[in-house]
Amino acid sequence: MTTPPTATTATTTTQKTSGPRAGATAAGVRARFRDLLVAEWIKLWSLRSTYWILGCSAPAVVGINANAAWSNADRLSRQPAAPTAPPPGMPEKPEMLFDPLGTAFVDPAWQLLMVVAGSVGAIAVFGEYTSGLIRTTFAAVPARRAVMVARTTVMAAVMLVLGTVVAGASFGVTQAILRDHDGLSLGDPGALRAVAGAALLAPLCALVGMALGALVRHAAGTVVAVVGVLLLLPALFQGETYRWVKEIGNAMPLSAWHALVQNPARVHHVSTYPVSVTEAWIVFGAWSLVAVVVTVTVVHRRDV
Repeated sequence: MTTPPTATTATTTTQKTSGPRAGATAAGVRARFRDLLVAEWIKLWSLRSTYWILGCSAPAVVGINANAAWSNADRLSRQPAAPTAPPPGMPEKPEMLFDPLGTAFVDPAWQLLMVVAGSVGAIAVFGEYTSGLIRTTFAAVPARRAVMVARTTVMAAVMLVLGTVVAGASFGVTQAILRDHDGLSLGDPGALRAVAGAALLAPLCALVGMALGALVRHAAGTVVAVVGVLLLLPALFQGETYRWVKEIGNAMPLSAWHALVQNPARVHHVSTYPVSVTEAWIVFGAWSLVAVVVTVTVVHRRDV
């Protein structure tokens, strides 16, 4: 006669049967890329520093440009006939020429934005390493490359919006201030290109910051690297004596940005080896692509 299974035997059989199925179900679950984008979006905006940094830097950049416009407007009101070309017999000196487009894109303002964007991008990477949250992230989603692609996508999108708002506001405010002194519109030569180049500068620097954050993984070291690569390194390659030195400098984001925001309707000092507009766009694209590849590859290969 067959002995009926006891409760213990039935429970053991059920556990043995259901165990592999549960494991197979868990292994079969894969996070969709859309879910990763949502998760990275929540992570970015869950930090108070994101609101403070972006909320303070945007008005600061616009304010610096507006101050430059007010200074020029005050000077021009006292000297309305500002030369648009060098006086006869005088050498060409760019500082003698008034450029209304240049007031919307003064170096101190946009260098500040470069550092801010690069630092926010770096924090998005090294912040999780210093807190140890990166282990939890990769435990939940082992696909490291997918996680980092989602993170770079979210960061680039947010910074593109920031750059567009700041560039558009800077151009609109400065040209409104200069409306009585050759103020420009977006339809004027070089204006739309300058606004687009300034808008794309923020996501570019953020992606570079993410790459440096993945390489350095240290807060202070990464911020120093961001400033060094984006601002100091271009200054080391500005000499005109050797072409190879200047060509390296021309391949830097800051030099490319200068070429994009230059007013073609004004006479400018032309270097021996200038950066063309096409080359400037290529530099923007190449740096962005390389930064994403470095971020994804380094995080995928290194231990956490």
